[in-house]
Amino acid sequence: MEKREIGNSGIKVYPFAFGGNVFGWTIDEKQSFKILDGFVDAGLDFIDTADMYSTWVPGHTGGESETIIGNWLKKSGKRNSLVIATKVGKPMGDGKKGLSRKYITQAVEDSLKRLQTDYIDLYQSHDDDKDTPLLETLETYTDLIKQGKVRAIGASNYDGIRLKEALQVSKDNNLAAYECLQPEYNLYTREYYEKELETVCRERNIGVISYFSLASGFLTGKYRSENDLNKSSRGGGIKKYLEPRGYKILAALDKVAAEYDATPAEVALAWVIARPGITAPIASATTIEQLNDITKSTSLNLKSDAIDLLNSASSY
Repeated sequence: MEKREIGNSGIKVYPFAFGGNVFGWTIDEKQSFKILDGFVDAGLDFIDTADMYSTWVPGHTGGESETIIGNWLKKSGKRNSLVIATKVGKPMGDGKKGLSRKYITQAVEDSLKRLQTDYIDLYQSHDDDKDTPLLETLETYTDLIKQGKVRAIGASNYDGIRLKEALQVSKDNNLAAYECLQPEYNLYTREYYEKELETVCRERNIGVISYFSLASGFLTGKYRSENDLNKSSRGGGIKKYLEPRGYKILAALDKVAAEYDATPAEVALAWVIARPGITAPIASATTIEQLNDITKSTSLNLKSDAIDLLNSASSY
């Protein structure tokens, strides 16, 4: 398992990012600590979160995930051996949103405090903010990097046109540039990334950190009928995958998993990892068993015939 550089940032990570959205949502702090300990024990080093996790939970205001990670970092003493990524821009209530200089300047301080750290390795624009000039946003990030509060910046949910515009603004004004993009990408959801984003990212050496890498759990094989949708709090979002193409993908995953003595989740993540231009897929777990399953993907090297089978089954 070799590390991969996030764009041209100089920051290298193993090709798997743990998704911190579960911390304070589907697992409490005690279980989150166990998962984080297990993740590090597996030899991995990349944790992704966001300031707004988990505003969707009744009674939450955002910052719950960062707070748990911060408490664990303080307890474990492992800050310097990890790459911590977080995001800014999505609504946090009371008008707190966007990518203006004023808002980012306050939001980064809030994230640093919750994470109990002096710096954020990768600070990402969670959403494109078309109401704020790209120049203003990128100047702000550049200042944060100069201040040592941020090491590198990335973008999430940008389309190809806006990503190219942002990169051009950085180049024209000698500013920090987005080193990575965080798009939705998995065996089921391929078309938009591959048609609209992949060429831009590969031509510009933009790292790609995919989210929903297991299609909200569908690609684990856990959900095979509507009767399975009540298996977790995320089940409601799975129904759209229960159609002919989805079943064809599951059949291919089952076949490859049997051949490699692996699980469908391992195979689905290994497929993303093997895609040229991908830095790391994001996936999360709520139990040590799930964690052990998904982290094995980093050592599963799929041969070309397995990748071809999966590509064919998931063709769009």
